[in-house]
Amino acid sequence: RSLPGAGSCYQQAKRVLHAAVPDRLHAREQETDIIRQFLREHVCGHRPGSLYISGPPGTGKTACVSRVLLDCQDELAGSKTIVLNCMALSSPHGVFPALAQQLGLPAGTGREGLRRLEKHLTARGAPMVLLVLDELDQLESKGQDVLYTLFEWPQLPGSRLVLVGLANALDLTDRSLARLGARPAGRPRLLHFAPYTREQLTAILQQRLGQVAGDPVLDAAALQFCARKVSAVSGDARKALDVCRRAVEVVELEVRSQTLLKPLPGSE
Repeated sequence: RSLPGAGSCYQQAKRVLHAAVPDRLHAREQETDIIRQFLREHVCGHRPGSLYISGPPGTGKTACVSRVLLDCQDELAGSKTIVLNCMALSSPHGVFPALAQQLGLPAGTGREGLRRLEKHLTARGAPMVLLVLDELDQLESKGQDVLYTLFEWPQLPGSRLVLVGLANALDLTDRSLARLGARPAGRPRLLHFAPYTREQLTAILQQRLGQVAGDPVLDAAALQFCARKVSAVSGDARKALDVCRRAVEVVELEVRSQTLLKPLPGSE
């Protein structure tokens, strides 16, 4: 048997190192404020518009948006919020039937389906629609017709759509949606998430493991080493959490094997 409480402290450490959405996102306060302000201004202020959030994997894009949506639940209660992960779609055009389903519309295809969606999104007096599209780069298609359609919807007369797109590519809107730039009002607002630095990753790991009672499961030098290695390669917080979780598993196995090999009291 392991030492009393030892198993639970390792279980707790592994739990806090999972990439769940924390109550507070360290080093992303500014980005969180920008997203919150955008939603208040556009969804609560009944002003259609679009926001394009870019940044490498593991830089907190999805976590920040999820945190803001949780925090602003009451404020957004009067609107319809739809969150779609584009990785789950079988093709770029699959976003339209998926959106129709979420809006309670018949899932028509082709032009008829698009017309029905446009009519719904420009209906007078209806609530605002907040559409969050994660992994937006999955919607790149020949001629970029899917992305153009989505980003042009907030510009339709009487539109009540607020679009938030998240993707890894910094230049997706410049590269794929150059036509939107012809009208300054049609350009989405841009927000970039830079890779986490060594100091930021160390602080994130310390903050997570600080929730575990008792002596530190991993020492400060180990956390700094992990943060330094990950920041040098990618600045991906999920990778840093993953490395530390595996380190905890190794320590846990070592402690267990040492406990099992201890001689019984009274034996030679």
